[in-house]
Amino acid sequence: MLEKVLVANRGEIAVRIIRACQELGIRTVAAYSEADRDSMAARLADEAVCIGPAAPLRSYLNPPALLSAAQITGCDAVHPGYGFLSENAYFAEICTECKLKFIGPDAATIRLMGDKAAGRRTMQAAGLPIIPGSESELNSVDEAIEVARQIRYPVLLKPTNGGGGRGMRIANDESELIKAYPTARAEAEAAFGDGSLLLEKYLSQVRHIEIQILADQYGHAIHLGERDCSAQRRHQKIVEESPSPVVDPRLRKRMGEAALCGVSAINYANAGTLEFLLDPDGAFYFIEMNTRIQVEHAVTEQVCGIDLVKWQLRIACGERLTMEQNDVRIRGHAIECRINAEDPKRDFLPVAGELEFFLPPGGPGIRIDSHLYAGYTPPGSYDSLLAKIITWGADRDEALDRMRRALRECVITGIKTTIPFQLALIDDPVFRSGNISTGYVKELLQRWRESGTAM
Repeated sequence: MLEKVLVANRGEIAVRIIRACQELGIRTVAAYSEADRDSMAARLADEAVCIGPAAPLRSYLNPPALLSAAQITGCDAVHPGYGFLSENAYFAEICTECKLKFIGPDAATIRLMGDKAAGRRTMQAAGLPIIPGSESELNSVDEAIEVARQIRYPVLLKPTNGGGGRGMRIANDESELIKAYPTARAEAEAAFGDGSLLLEKYLSQVRHIEIQILADQYGHAIHLGERDCSAQRRHQKIVEESPSPVVDPRLRKRMGEAALCGVSAINYANAGTLEFLLDPDGAFYFIEMNTRIQVEHAVTEQVCGIDLVKWQLRIACGERLTMEQNDVRIRGHAIECRINAEDPKRDFLPVAGELEFFLPPGGPGIRIDSHLYAGYTPPGSYDSLLAKIITWGADRDEALDRMRRALRECVITGIKTTIPFQLALIDDPVFRSGNISTGYVKELLQRWRESGTAM
């Protein structure tokens, strides 16, 4: 087992990694920026090292600073969490060159699946269904227009590298595509340092379904069922759940087997997620693979009873998976709400300020993943995620009822949060029915605006 891990991230995921390491008897070093000096991660870790100013490019996105922190504290591994450098092949490569285990797949795999065009071709060759679109990155808006004419509108522009909804634009006709192309390129360049784009057929009335996998270094892989991430706004997930309300055992088996075919094709090792779009007729299409732990991994842990972060650490050490596919059991239902420092009344504008009081919810079936504590001031330089509330129930209705209770119990004062919006969503009859698509949140917001309902 590892002896000491540098946690190369911040916020709730840094706390999550530190806790998993503590339970495995692994010492931890929190790498923190000047803005995160008082963070919970810095307080919980065995050691903490400042890696630079608040600006991510000078701290959490600065490989030399992170590697120096690992080396001066005697770490033998680096866990990148999610975001920042978690899917940066160069960082994974230099960690290995510096004799540090990178907690994730190897650099070649990250590079392959980080290139959406190459990943798309690889998965298609492995037999996974692919959405019609460009076979490689677009060289010009004229090329985008030509592809769009072949596959017909509406179409979706998306970055060749990166994710999280940044740089994605929907075009319903040629004029919209011409306007969207430079905007998407500029946003992708700013977010990922690479403005190259792909173009795909845009599918409406679909659900966003992802399959969680675990794979060891010896070719053995399993899937842990699906997560439904259809409740999203501007391609940013808001609520996730497992299992999906519309995926039955037969479809779960088909999607899981497809995901494992993809994993086998690239000799993948560690935790990962394959994302799909599912249409109303039960047809599904591969869209991308995330070669890291996901924000929403907790809902899978709750229904499977498997600690994904611990398994990330074990697999990195060369341990074999001790589970077969038949050992995986989906028990009950889990739902996650992301609580962000945003003002729903002002189009979800991020807000900042000192946290005056924090009272997390409790009781049966409630899990809180957060880095908050009373008197803490969340830095405004980073993602607005404050906490994840995860509820478990024997069935979906019980999980939803517990989520309503948890959201009502949760008290965060001093800054505005998305809790009022989350409560309205959880109580909405359409969401309760489970009959939603990726356009649901936009439709819900429109209904509220038309009715004058306050959020």
